[in-house]
Amino acid sequence: MTPSQKDNSMTVTPDLRTAPTIGAPRQASPDLLRSVFRRHAAGVAVITAHGERPVGFTATSLNSVAAEPPLISFGVGTSSSSWPVVAEAEHIGVHILGEHQQELAATFARSGADRFGGATRWSLGPEGVPVLDGVLAWLVCRVVARVPAGDHRIVIAQAVAGDPDGAGRPLLYHHGRFNALRD
Repeated sequence: MTPSQKDNSMTVTPDLRTAPTIGAPRQASPDLLRSVFRRHAAGVAVITAHGERPVGFTATSLNSVAAEPPLISFGVGTSSSSWPVVAEAEHIGVHILGEHQQELAATFARSGADRFGGATRWSLGPEGVPVLDGVLAWLVCRVVARVPAGDHRIVIAQAVAGDPDGAGRPLLYHHGRFNALRD
C-alpha cells in the first residue's frame, strides 16, 4: 500500500476487561449436553397420538420448521413408552401448555404415569387424535417423516387443524424445573 492509499479495513481488538471468561472445555458427552441444555429455557408441549390406546409425552424439543407447508418437528426417544405408537401413527397432536399446567406437564413427563386418567381432561379431536383441554394452543398434524437421530427420532409433521386461542401465558422449562415467564 502506498502512503496515498488509505486502509479502510478495521481491526477489532477485544476489550479483555469485558470479554467473557471461558472455562476449560470438557469432552462432549451425554452429561455435557444435558448440562448445557439445562441452561436453555424452552417452551413446554405435550405430544399425543392414538393407537390401541392414547399415548403422550412432554416435549421441549418442539420447533416450527416451515410456514408453507406448515411443518413442525420434535424429538422422541426410541426407548419412550410412547414411541411404538408414535412410530406408527399417521397423525399426532401438539399442545402448547400454559403456566397453569405444570402438573399436567409433570404427569406427561413421568414414566409409568396414567397420563390419560381422571385428572387429565381430553377428548378425541380431528383424525382421532387425543386433544387436551385448557391448553394455550393445539395442532393436529399428519406425520410426514421420522428421521433417525442417535437414540431419538426427529418427527416432522404437517399441521392439518388446530386452535391458537387458549388463554394464559406459556409454561417454560429451565434448569430442570417448570417455570413461568416473568415481566
